[in-house]
Amino acid sequence: MTLTAETTDKKVTRKSTGRRRRAFGALGKWVVFAGFVAAWQVATVLAEDPFFPPPVTIGETMVDLWLSGPASQLWLSEAVFGDIVPSLLRLLGGWAAAGIVGIVLGLVLGRSDKLHDYFSPTISFLRSIPPPALLPVFLVLFPIGTPMQLATIIFGVIWPVLLNTIDGAHTLDETVVETTRSMRLSKPRFLATVVLPAALPKIFAGLRVSLSLALILMVISELVGSTNGIGYQMIGDQRDFTYDEMWAAIVLLGILGYVLNVLLLAVQNRVIGWHTRSKSLTGR
Repeated sequence: MTLTAETTDKKVTRKSTGRRRRAFGALGKWVVFAGFVAAWQVATVLAEDPFFPPPVTIGETMVDLWLSGPASQLWLSEAVFGDIVPSLLRLLGGWAAAGIVGIVLGLVLGRSDKLHDYFSPTISFLRSIPPPALLPVFLVLFPIGTPMQLATIIFGVIWPVLLNTIDGAHTLDETVVETTRSMRLSKPRFLATVVLPAALPKIFAGLRVSLSLALILMVISELVGSTNGIGYQMIGDQRDFTYDEMWAAIVLLGILGYVLNVLLLAVQNRVIGWHTRSKSLTGR
């Protein structure tokens, strides 16, 4: 009885200590961020440069642009519905399309050495081309606007997903492969039920990298041949010398990138939490 009570007390103590460490860690991250913003505020106030407004001024501009007016009409405002929503749809649409194509092709190429050898030089060549360099080509091949922007995003973000999926599918444990062969699974079912779950950790790593690239390429594609979007608004603000609004768009991009990354991490922990727990147990 005494040993059981002591063991229980130790477990409770470890759990409470772990919770305190996580709480202090989360608090420390935001303290560092607050210090960065404070240093930014002091530096810009002392500089008095119109090209670099203080964070307080940027925040006030963001409120005036996107959070002013009746709450029920915020999503219907021109600034939100005309620029932010189209940008998000292009970003998520291009990223999702690239993710689906990259995962499917990656699973096939990762489990076929012959196909991988045939397509490896082509993949290496295409992924070495900077996507912004192909903007003139996409302007000719696709209608100006969303089709051209989606093509730019898809071409630029597919490679991290494709390469990580190939690697994850190729490094599948051969013991698992031999075991599943006795079940006589069809090729599509084998890829969907065996290879895909095993490759998910690396697939999510590729999706996180590609999400950041999608945000960058979304802005770049909207700087050319666009009539709306955050990037289009930024270049317009620069030409009109409204630098407060330009910086508001830049900060908004940072917020969107952070929120999307947090959401993807939540999905990742939900889907492959077993992988994270196994790594912590093995000490890797």
